[in-house]
Parts: sequence; structure tokens; C-alpha cells
Amino acid sequence: MARKIKAFGWFENTFEGIIFWSRWVQAPLYGGLIIGAVLYLFTFFTELAHLYHQVLGGETETKVMLSVLSLVDISMVMNLVIMVSIGGYSIFTSKIDVEMHEDKPLWLEGLDAGMLKIKLATSLASISGVQLLKKFVDYRDIAAVEGNEGIYVEIVIHMVFIASALLLSVTEKTIHSYAHPAAGDAHGDTEQH
Repeated sequence: MARKIKAFGWFENTFEGIIFWSRWVQAPLYGGLIIGAVLYLFTFFTELAHLYHQVLGGETETKVMLSVLSLVDISMVMNLVIMVSIGGYSIFTSKIDVEMHEDKPLWLEGLDAGMLKIKLATSLASISGVQLLKKFVDYRDIAAVEGNEGIYVEIVIHMVFIASALLLSVTEKTIHSYAHPAAGDAHGDTEQH
């Protein structure tokens, strides 16, 4: 009987070690995101060169503004990729030791899975907002080609992103309020009068 328990204990420890090690399966994904971010730089510089030629060529203010908004859009997508790669790695794979580093980004402070979801949701809402702004800047031309339905759909999608970010924030706040009772209230119960 003792031999069976010992054998089972060995199997359990080995199996749990394999499960714990499996978090490293995600590491190549984060490496791939970094490679994707480097490749995405080419898109940014291509758009920047396009903007340069527009300004020199005397393009209209609307066209120049759309190109600038494209640069903003690319930088926001890049922020999203960096957030997922650094945040995801440090939460789900292995701790990144940057606590004492002077260049540590502020958004890494107190980052957990719930906060990462909120940051990602708000980033998606921001990217969607920039896309919508690009549509509004060039509204007449887009409406003439695509009609108003496409713009209405984008507004609905943007509102869904905003609503999901708000719901995630409320959910996280609710979860954390139950996990950490108020000061002076050791059991988390509110005093009733």
C-alpha cells in the first residue's frame, strides 16, 4: 500500500511539473509578436514617406490629416502588441525582473491578468476610435462610395468596444473589492445599523 502511495505521489509530482512547465509553450508566441512588431515598423515608415510626399505635393489638409491619423493608428496597434507580449509573458510565463529598472513602464505597475484585459480592451476601443475618426474626416467621400451603412456599423462596433471595456473595469473592481475587505473591516462584512 505504501509503495502504491509513493508511486502515485511520484506520478502526481511529475505530472504537475509538466503542467507547470507547459507555460513555456507560450514563449514562442510572444517572440513572434515581437518579430511582427519589427515588421510592422516598415508599414509605419512607408506611411511616413507617403505623408512626406503628400506635404511636398501640396495635398489637401484632409488627405494629410488622414495620413497622420494612419500613423497614430499604427503606433496604437504597436502599443497593443507590446502590451500583449510584455504583459502576457510576465503574467502567464515568467516574471520579468524590472522592478528596480529606471525605464520600467508605468503600465507594468500592479499588472495582473484582469488589469491586462482592461488595458487591452481600452486600447482596442482607442484604435476603433481612431478608425472612426478617419471615417468622419473623409465622411463625404466614404459615404458616396460605401453609403452610410458601413459608418453605422463602425459606430456600433466602437460602442461595443467601449461597453466591453467598461464592463471589464466594473467586473475587476467588483472582484477586487471582494478580495480585499475595507480597512477596519476584518471580515469584509459591512456594519448594519
